[in-house]
Amino acid sequence: MKLLRLGPLGHEIPAVLDEHGTLFDLSSLTADLDGAFFARGGIAEVAAALVAGTLATLGDPSDGSVLRVGAPIARPTAVICIGMNYAAHAVESGSLPPTQPVIFFKHPNTVVGPYDTVLIPPGSTKTDWEVELAVVIGSRARYLSSPDEALGVIAGFAVSNDVSERAYQIEISGGQWSKGKSAETFNPLGPWLVPTAEVGDGSGLRLSSTVNGEPRQDSNTSDLIFDVATIVYQLSQFMVLEPGDLINTGTPEGVGLSGRFPYLADGDVFECSIDLLGTQRQSVRQTVLPTHPGSPS
Repeated sequence: MKLLRLGPLGHEIPAVLDEHGTLFDLSSLTADLDGAFFARGGIAEVAAALVAGTLATLGDPSDGSVLRVGAPIARPTAVICIGMNYAAHAVESGSLPPTQPVIFFKHPNTVVGPYDTVLIPPGSTKTDWEVELAVVIGSRARYLSSPDEALGVIAGFAVSNDVSERAYQIEISGGQWSKGKSAETFNPLGPWLVPTAEVGDGSGLRLSSTVNGEPRQDSNTSDLIFDVATIVYQLSQFMVLEPGDLINTGTPEGVGLSGRFPYLADGDVFECSIDLLGTQRQSVRQTVLPTHPGSPS
């Protein structure tokens, strides 16, 4: 099954797509796919309701009547990111592979839907793409005893685009990566969340990206320096992970930072895909600041 949220920004309704492609409304079970839903075992509730046949349908997803697709989780309290977690990407970034996970944060309000427009900040010329395997935490995790235990606190996985402004991140940040990661729309997520039971430990998944149909990234999560279980275990030693928290696990080589490709520009179309988790697609637009009365045009 695939969990998703449908509707206008800020007014999404929870839904589930079953193995036959039928879309069901989850409003009878939960107001939203948020931390409280995951903490109480909401995924198991949805699975039971599908078996029982107690959910109302939302129509055929292929007939054009389906609402906007929002991010598959609501209001994450934290967006935690792992940097340089593929060896080839570390090399193209000019860095040695890390010996410990590199951790930075994005503002939670960067999370938008998988087909929403990505906005280039005013004056930016180095806005970059990063396809990533996203992990959603399903239960509170503090001081976990092992990576094996860490797998038990994961609700599921999704496709994430860790959009980055490299000048902000590297040239003017003073080493504070989050400056280049937290502009509005800088974390498209989805189209859906797939439960851990259907994905396993997140290894062996092909992930890829294109810009205007041209290949950019093509790798596999088996090449992660720190695998998913290790990431969650390590993070729990330094912070308390809460249900609904989002973790971006790193991006493979093939980004604009490599110098092999131009950065994103107004009008570009970006796509990223991960096996089992679907494909997201964003149009890129340059932010235009409003002209105030009396200001230069």
